[in-house]
Amino acid sequence: MDVLTGTRARTRRAILDAAVAVLSKNSGASLTDVATEAGVGRTTIHRYFRERSDLLAALSVYLLERIETATERARLDEGTALEALERVCQEYFELGDGLLFAFDNPQLTTWEGWDEETDADRALTRLVQRGHADGSFDPGQPAEWVTQMLWAMLYTAWQHTRDQGAPKHSSLELCLRSLRKCVAP
Repeated sequence: MDVLTGTRARTRRAILDAAVAVLSKNSGASLTDVATEAGVGRTTIHRYFRERSDLLAALSVYLLERIETATERARLDEGTALEALERVCQEYFELGDGLLFAFDNPQLTTWEGWDEETDADRALTRLVQRGHADGSFDPGQPAEWVTQMLWAMLYTAWQHTRDQGAPKHSSLELCLRSLRKCVAP
């Protein structure tokens, strides 16, 4: 695949961001709906993604890339393990629409990459191990359990915002409070 630069890269990213916004609200939305949200014509979408399945495959990769970027932004090696866990939770929370769409549409997560351990997965495991070692996390909770709880709490927070109309900051605060209690020694 050619590396896109400049305008083509921005247009592709705008289409993917629009797909996240539109499909998270209506998974059956048309490519025309995505094009409208992206501010491009339907023919432009077809230049980037010939079929809906091509868009979904690209969206899947895009979401994995966004997880990696969010993990890096969280600076998991800085501060206490609990502080780093809270930062990564906050970063992941901002990916809500896309990840809620992915989790609600399991066919998306069957694309390449979702079943493989990523750098973000390994970084979270190291973070939990650091929390076990420094005593800030309950050592009786394995790293796999803590990371699954993180994702479950994030999903619950995203749903709380979407389905209950709760303000995002309130849902995030509830998520962080629950996560602190979950990992506490």
